[in-house]
Amino acid sequence: MKIPKRIQPLIEDGLVDEVLRQLMSGKEATVYIVRCGSDIRCAKVYKDAGKRSFKQAVQYREGRKVRNSRRARAMEKGSKFGREEQESLWHSAEVDALYKLADAGVRVPKPYGCFDGVLLMELIRDDDGEVAPRLNDVSMSADQAREDFADIIRDIVRMLCAGLVHGDLSEFNVLVDAYGPVIIDLPQAVDAVSNNHAEWMLERDVNNMRDYYGQFAPELLSTQFAKEIWAIYESGKLTPDTELTGLFDEPEDAADVDSVLLEIKEAFAEEQERLERISAANEE
Repeated sequence: MKIPKRIQPLIEDGLVDEVLRQLMSGKEATVYIVRCGSDIRCAKVYKDAGKRSFKQAVQYREGRKVRNSRRARAMEKGSKFGREEQESLWHSAEVDALYKLADAGVRVPKPYGCFDGVLLMELIRDDDGEVAPRLNDVSMSADQAREDFADIIRDIVRMLCAGLVHGDLSEFNVLVDAYGPVIIDLPQAVDAVSNNHAEWMLERDVNNMRDYYGQFAPELLSTQFAKEIWAIYESGKLTPDTELTGLFDEPEDAADVDSVLLEIKEAFAEEQERLERISAANEE
């Protein structure tokens, strides 16, 4: 097939020998099957920001650290250089997450590096050596659903213990090989500590998985793993080997709405006083 423009430099550098075919095209990237010597791998070509349909990038970028202060300032200003640096950070986030999660024992494709917006990684295959199907294309028995859901929950816990939340986990970014589920698509993975959206993202990830596997094992639909996991994590006691129950008791104490409103009014009044003092000082 015709060599995609973004992959051409990798062929010239000897990183890729041949592009075999396009595997899929999604909201973030187009994935090709390539030959690297005797190995068959994936080349994930990220789409330019203007062509992506992923609309919530800002929420996912929150908390990502940029060591170079010049780059950080450029990204904040939104200059051309800043946008290019933001794209580079977005691309490298996935390969960094893949290495980190593989070390933590999470089942993810093995990465081989990211080169100018092209991520080379392992091609996940099924029993017959064909490309492994996505979870949304797989039917299973109740026993298999319970087993695979338990595997996914364990990997979500390992991810959190490694400091990351997938942030966009669903049946569309999980592959299924002979050994069970493999998590893919991680450019939006968020830092569990520094991203204020991490808790609800984790809950959405877990509940997406619960709802899918619950189609085959309905008893899973009543589990509360997300809330249980986050509560243990916040207590500082979560480990990769933590035994979970899927049960969680919501706090019985209702929120004191009157106290919250009072605090808001007091804060507003303080801000008004501050602004009045500034105005008075400027008039003097």
